[in-house]
Amino acid sequence: MGGIKIENQNSATKETYSINEIAQILDISNKTAYSLVHENLFRHVRIGKIIRISKKSFDQWLNNFADA
Repeated sequence: MGGIKIENQNSATKETYSINEIAQILDISNKTAYSLVHENLFRHVRIGKIIRISKKSFDQWLNNFADA
């Protein structure tokens, strides 16, 4: 009664990545992914202990990195 239903975001509408996801995308360790986040290379937000990375910002960074 009156609860909030939270559904998983599907990849077509997903706006953020987790640390695990960027680690998988880049084929790096979670520790290295955390280091990239702490270098402020792309926009992110911390919610308690959870870090969410802006998909748009990360994808732009990745495209610029790949073009270099």
